[in-house]
Amino acid sequence: MAALAAGTALACAAPRAGAQTTEAARDSAARVPLVARDGSWKRFAAGFATSIAAHEAGHIAASLLQGGHPAFGLDHGRPTVYSGFDERLHPRKQFMFSSAGLDVQDLLDEAILDVPHDRGGTFERGILAGGLATTAFYLTIGRTGSVSDVAFMERTSTLGYGQIALIYGGVAALHLVRIERDGRYGQFFVRPDARAGLRVGMDWR
Repeated sequence: MAALAAGTALACAAPRAGAQTTEAARDSAARVPLVARDGSWKRFAAGFATSIAAHEAGHIAASLLQGGHPAFGLDHGRPTVYSGFDERLHPRKQFMFSSAGLDVQDLLDEAILDVPHDRGGTFERGILAGGLATTAFYLTIGRTGSVSDVAFMERTSTLGYGQIALIYGGVAALHLVRIERDGRYGQFFVRPDARAGLRVGMDWR
């Protein structure tokens, strides 16, 4: 009888344990960000590329709107958009052209963070990452390149590097704070791995 009672108790307890395990798995999956759940790094990459394309489109639009003739070329093998302006004759136009790329990316990121919608998708995470990465690039290793937007902004205005870094770096920092405080963007650059651990950063293969 004791054995029968014990068996009955185990049989009754098993479904409850299974249900609890299932609920725990659902809760855990709900906390994993969309970019990790659907495994869609292609969408993330597409969002990143969209941000870069918006940057270049901003340059082109700024040139055209000011009567310029933008041109495409290579600078040390790197695709580049040229304004069509002589910076010595038209420093203001060149400044508007050089700043337009980062301006457009900041506006795009601001719209994502401000306009009410279902936030947290993989594609828009890629857009946000693209904007932040471009700002970080131009304020660090890309600052002094021969076609650097920041270098052109310094030469064609009264702004120094510190002021430019404060403007664009400050906006990027505010965006990072807003992303961090918004639970829908939780674990922005984190995904689970096959061993039930977490991988931090980006993995290019």
